[in-house]
Amino acid sequence: MTKAQKQTLTVVLLTVAVVAADQGIKIAVKTGMYLSQRIRVTDWFYLLFTENNGMAFGMEVMNKYFLTGLRICLVPIIIVYVRRAILRGSSWGLLVCMALVLAGALGNIIDCVFYGLIFNNPPPPFVAEFVPFGHGYNPVFLGRVVDMFYFPLVQWNWPSWLPVIGGGHFVFFSPIFNFADASISCGIIALLLFYRHKILR
Repeated sequence: MTKAQKQTLTVVLLTVAVVAADQGIKIAVKTGMYLSQRIRVTDWFYLLFTENNGMAFGMEVMNKYFLTGLRICLVPIIIVYVRRAILRGSSWGLLVCMALVLAGALGNIIDCVFYGLIFNNPPPPFVAEFVPFGHGYNPVFLGRVVDMFYFPLVQWNWPSWLPVIGGGHFVFFSPIFNFADASISCGIIALLLFYRHKILR
């Protein structure tokens, strides 16, 4: 097996593994927890079941159809880039980073495209169940992304005398995210730290 074939196989297997892990966690949470349920793991780590229509870490800054379409369009671009990187003999590390980004994007695309078609949407304290395809809570492309990892590492109350934020509660790190978000973030951070001079080659 040539180096290019080994790298291609590695990218494919890593992408499949990350997507499978992401979907396994999401389905377990969605069918085992009710919306907004919180499970304490430690004082600084909780499983908190939330859903969102937007980007990574629960942000909602774009139209849902546009965002899902953008994600779908980015996938073949990443695949083409990875293929070209393999053909020009790029490093294993760069390819692993790109595989993480690709897998994370695919994981969240699955939520957006299919979850509205295959799950119902019961109110708490009931948990979601699979339904016949097409009989879910939303049409195609309008599924909600499942998030569950919450790390309130540090938190405090601001002094009341401070303007604007006085008396408010601050939490670091407050965003709730999923395995796909973490995969994308780790891939992008590693790319910027170690391979930024090669990304645009």
